[in-house]
Amino acid sequence: MTDLFLKVKIQQGINLPFVIYSKPGSDEIVGLFQSNDHLYHAETFAETGFVFAPFDGENYVLIPEDYAEIIIEKYEKNALSEEVNIPKDFEQEAKADFETLVEKGVAAIQSGYFQKVVLSRKEKVAVENKETEYLFNRLLSNYPNAFKYCFYHPKVGMWMGATPEQLLKVKDYQLQTVALAGTQLYEGTENVVWEPKEIEEQHFVTEFILDKLKDRVSEEVVSSPYTARAGNLLHIKTDISARLNDKESLKQVVEILHPTPAVCGLPKHLAKDFILENEGYDREFYSGFLGELNKNFSTGRSEHSDLYVNLRCMKLKKENVHLFIGCGITKDSDPEKEFFETLNKSMTMKKVLL
Repeated sequence: MTDLFLKVKIQQGINLPFVIYSKPGSDEIVGLFQSNDHLYHAETFAETGFVFAPFDGENYVLIPEDYAEIIIEKYEKNALSEEVNIPKDFEQEAKADFETLVEKGVAAIQSGYFQKVVLSRKEKVAVENKETEYLFNRLLSNYPNAFKYCFYHPKVGMWMGATPEQLLKVKDYQLQTVALAGTQLYEGTENVVWEPKEIEEQHFVTEFILDKLKDRVSEEVVSSPYTARAGNLLHIKTDISARLNDKESLKQVVEILHPTPAVCGLPKHLAKDFILENEGYDREFYSGFLGELNKNFSTGRSEHSDLYVNLRCMKLKKENVHLFIGCGITKDSDPEKEFFETLNKSMTMKKVLL
């Protein structure tokens, strides 16, 4: 066992907070190990540390650099684990419930209430081996191009994930973000045809971000939409870069971007209200955001923030594991197809667990 995973075991044994993570394409694992069990929060976004934010509300949990031991280790990049055939079992009741939820969403869109809403569900999975080192190594080998993490706080719980979606990257004043929407299964090629529904959905997301940022940034540069692979899924992606007007803008920019239309909908506040009223469960930190705040811990550079949207994630409980999966609903969505899309997405974490 390496020093880093030994430290993980010790922290878990004495119930102290920690986070370990590895960035897309990196061969390093970074760990921040908090020295007490206090629940700190990022309030001004001038703080330095690792932030873990929920979907709803402003309780942005922080592991502050000042109260953390930092361990960085290289790891051997393993080949992808062999393809396991995971049975696509589901409960009829869960299917019916989600289809009813999607029908409600489609009806609200058709009546002009909003253009798009992202609806999700939670699935409980029984898992034999919940050992942190084992699961985290499986995340590393299965998803080299995602942001992999394990976050634990006794007052928050244990979360793990491999997210493909950057919320925001800031180096000094230079900002980068992405607009991501549309989903289809990767079947050996990225040269795929997108439905008008998905192209329109992605256009919504890009326009929303540009419109909201315009008073806080300058020098915007926007790429053409392109197909990007994330694990066994493909998405349409647009890269956006700009210059922050001032340091104080960071918190405002994060609050403009979060929750993104890709996890919430458009117009955002109406979609969010619909989600909170109709999903029937608490998303907690699923579709929130997480990452380095004001420090690149690998290089030691300050004024660097690297934040990701908490997708493809799970919460590890004593008795089982909770998976969180969602999909974007527009006026043309088919409730049954959307349910099977959530089933496809659940495979991202099931590949790690089963």
